[in-house]
Amino acid sequence: MKLAPGLDSLSPEGRASMLAAAREIRECYRVLEKGGINLVGEVLRGQGEFVELEHYPRDDVFDNETHAQYYYHAHRDGDLEHGHFHLFLRAGGMPPGCRPLDYPQATDAWPADDEALGHLVAISMDAWGYPIGLFCTNRWVTAEAWYPAEQMIAMLDRFAIDHAFPNWALNRWLTAMLRLYRPHVEWLIRQRDEVVAEWQARQPTADVFEDRHLEITGYLPIDVQALTRELEAMAGA
Repeated sequence: MKLAPGLDSLSPEGRASMLAAAREIRECYRVLEKGGINLVGEVLRGQGEFVELEHYPRDDVFDNETHAQYYYHAHRDGDLEHGHFHLFLRAGGMPPGCRPLDYPQATDAWPADDEALGHLVAISMDAWGYPIGLFCTNRWVTAEAWYPAEQMIAMLDRFAIDHAFPNWALNRWLTAMLRLYRPHVEWLIRQRDEVVAEWQARQPTADVFEDRHLEITGYLPIDVQALTRELEAMAGA
């Protein structure tokens, strides 16, 4: 399996796009910190007791123009992670030609029509409200429809939450995170398909997408500040 992409392998235009996203993220942090609030606190604000597996906000966040969607929750033990954001795109916002995988072995119904959402990536957060990792998951984790990797990658530019609920800076931050870590998310999505294919090859007649032994298909630790400094150094900023 290939290593995660290094900045040297990217085009100057690609690095410039990432740097612009990093500066957007820095601005989001600035206005949140100036108000004494953080990303996780904003998504949980007014939601009552924080309960494992519940979605926050309770009915998710959805942009009816872009068909992008996300929620925050927690369901994994660990000293570092407080919870994570799951980012999706619904069928109405996907590029033409995107179709869920034809998978006759499916033992659980996949969502269909406009409900046939695809899971782009998850962002792991620490207790202070800052990101610490990116990961992709098996289908059963998010109850998504399963789109092949290259179709998922074509969806990434379509993700945007362009409104102020539950917090404008939070929504801008999520949108920018997908652009800052675009090469890394692409790598995770391709790795996702490779891992699933390997599991399926070992169990040809099983429904690999419902296998509870396969939850996380790939994880990358991240450091936004370090990546921003590296991009700025390469740009001579």
